[in-house]
Amino acid sequence: MRLTTRMVLAARKWQLLLPLAPTLQHYQKSDFSHDLAAGIVVGMVTVPQAVAYAYLAGLPPQAGLYACLLPMLIYACFGSSKHLVVGPVAVAALLVASAIAEHAPRFDGAYLVISSLLCLEVGCLLLILRILNMGGLVNLLSHPVITGFVNAAAALIIISQLPAITGVAVDQVGSPLAQLVGWLQGLGELQPVTLTIGAAALGFLLIAKALIAQMLRLTGITHSANHPLTRTGPLWVALVGIAVVSGFDLGTRTETVGTVVGGLPQLAWPTADLALWLALLPSAAVIAVITYIESYSIGATLAARERDQIRPNQELIALGAANIGAALSAAYPVAGSFSRSGVNYAAGARTPVSSIFCAVIIALTLAFFTDAFTNLPKAVLAAIVMVSVLNLIDLGSWRKNWRVYRQDCWTEWGTALGVLFFGVEVGLLLGIALSIAFFLRASSKPVITQIGRLGDSQQFRSAKRYNVKLHQQVLALRIDENIFFANAKQIEERVVGRALRRHGTCDVLLACGAVNRIDSTGHAMLLRMSHTLAEAGIRLSLSEVKGPLMQELNLARFADNISGAMYFSNDEAMRELTAQPPAHEVPDDAT
Repeated sequence: MRLTTRMVLAARKWQLLLPLAPTLQHYQKSDFSHDLAAGIVVGMVTVPQAVAYAYLAGLPPQAGLYACLLPMLIYACFGSSKHLVVGPVAVAALLVASAIAEHAPRFDGAYLVISSLLCLEVGCLLLILRILNMGGLVNLLSHPVITGFVNAAAALIIISQLPAITGVAVDQVGSPLAQLVGWLQGLGELQPVTLTIGAAALGFLLIAKALIAQMLRLTGITHSANHPLTRTGPLWVALVGIAVVSGFDLGTRTETVGTVVGGLPQLAWPTADLALWLALLPSAAVIAVITYIESYSIGATLAARERDQIRPNQELIALGAANIGAALSAAYPVAGSFSRSGVNYAAGARTPVSSIFCAVIIALTLAFFTDAFTNLPKAVLAAIVMVSVLNLIDLGSWRKNWRVYRQDCWTEWGTALGVLFFGVEVGLLLGIALSIAFFLRASSKPVITQIGRLGDSQQFRSAKRYNVKLHQQVLALRIDENIFFANAKQIEERVVGRALRRHGTCDVLLACGAVNRIDSTGHAMLLRMSHTLAEAGIRLSLSEVKGPLMQELNLARFADNISGAMYFSNDEAMRELTAQPPAHEVPDDAT
């Protein structure tokens, strides 16, 4: 019996570690057609995007396709999301491009070595986070920081694609704003053919969804507005771009992709010296955190539509393994794609098997169709990237937050400006610092409210908002914040000041129902405040202390060292304190 139980538990652990296994055990024939259709559609969307993102990252086009192959298969095996599609994404490509621009000149232009090492380091960092049970990392970056970072990243990506879509040569060395100024100064060197192709591709992609939906409607397909094929605009604009360049022999008048190495990637561990490993660690850490948070958010959103959940720690394993797979196949860091995951869901995918079919499409492209990319204009790729990142921009949240959460607006814009002026890593750290600073600022100014009994009930409410009964002998104050180093001094000054100024006060009661934590500084402050009030003939008592906090205070023998007592509720405290004699009648040893 024990052996059987152990086997069952072991099987469950393996199923949790490898979610694809139970999926295949219960796979049905009806699932196959849905997953196959979704995989084909996602593959049609993925191929042109992968090539475009490779150029954004400053890598050969095949690196983008490699990033869709082994990583996608690995995530399908280990991921806890049914619909998340892993591969190259715009933000990760921007971060890789930034790292390459910074480190390649110092390491003999080893672009592919740098990108592969970034993959390996990102994968290892994610697995280390899993070992440390840091799946809750998704909660460490506030929404304003993420929004500001993504908005700035989208702006950087659009700026980086302006030269390719117009044909104006720009020195890539320098800040993004310097590149923008250089592009504006070089507008007199616009290449008409490149600009025409780029503008036409950009215009088509902006209306592609509505246009394809209208064409589907003409064929009799109902609900065409959200049909998965409406997302295949990048594929059609790439095919038309290839046809135009080939048909009109424009290869010498506009820059094209050129030769793309065909065939499947040869798997190999990236090798480099220790100096490069250490130099890339800060960039890898930023990429790891951003890709994990981005992927988890997308997966959780899609899972919520199915009333399902994904497991944060399992996602660390899946994304870590996927990035190690990217390192082995000479790709660059991967993450969950918002656009392709949405297409996968809309196409009716039921299981991660759809990603396996998508990977087959990528493998077939690498094996047989790489020659088709030779005449693909880079202006078209730039248009694909620009339209893709437009969906990432969110300018509505700051307008809404300005009325209520103004400090969140400052955090969002501080992060965005930091990224634009100082770079990705510095900007992100600035946003985190602002978020923490505003939190500490708010916490250091706690709300301290005088409360009183509401009628003849056991309820106590704010004396400012309700007509409550107050007692001249007892000053009851509610602390609406944790008591810790950032606000302990201010709480002490405000409570003592109010108690000493209030005539006839014999007891101060601190209602701690909103207090979840008291650190050592707060503990020392309460003892000091008790002593100060006792010298003025005023007792200090606490009420409604929560269980875990009470346990900590009991271990420190807190109740034995204050002048008053600890009460279960405000009602009990007020009844006891109003029945007691004034503090000056209490024996000296009570303090």
